[in-house]
Amino acid sequence: MLQRFAPLVPLALTLVLAACAGQVAPPQAGYQGAPRTHSAAPWAQDDATPAETGEPTAQELAELTDDQPYQLPQLADSILSHGLSLVGTRYRFGGSSAKSGFDCSGFIGYLFKEEAGLQLPRSTREMINIDAPLVERDELEPGDLVFFSTNGRGRVSHAGIYLGDDQFIHSASRRSGGVRVDSLDDRYWRRSFIEAKRALAMAPSEALERHP
Repeated sequence: MLQRFAPLVPLALTLVLAACAGQVAPPQAGYQGAPRTHSAAPWAQDDATPAETGEPTAQELAELTDDQPYQLPQLADSILSHGLSLVGTRYRFGGSSAKSGFDCSGFIGYLFKEEAGLQLPRSTREMINIDAPLVERDELEPGDLVFFSTNGRGRVSHAGIYLGDDQFIHSASRRSGGVRVDSLDDRYWRRSFIEAKRALAMAPSEALERHP
């Protein structure tokens, strides 16, 4: 199933050049046609920051996961367009800005704050517990958060943002070039995938008004 944002991925990626070296293991260079896998690196586990108010009602949350047309495409496009413009930005443990570099949760938090006015928790362990709708693997929409257990212990240790067409963007590691695009269908990510959440359902109403 080709997701709505997927057609923008090749166009945006021709404008940026992903870095090729990194800190985590097997994978090769950054995004060059078909995404490639890599091993995990340590991820930041800093203090959480409370989410802003303005969460939708229970009925609205339910509608987001029912068989309804996706309600947040413009907001997702804004987040992902910004994210793709940062492909190649270096990985930095604890980093949360384009200038200093990003770790995985810092990258997600930066984009959601900048484009959706949504303050997410700082660590992946707390981010996975946000009060947002769970999304089935085959019902992912652009902008959904995807979580992984990269340490083999079944506990969340990494996260990214779903792009569409089974691809996601994340700040991977130093050795794999920092911010890059990978595929959920790659064996490494398929095996380490835990769950996904629709964090955009928590976006404040002002953000939705800016992106009708």
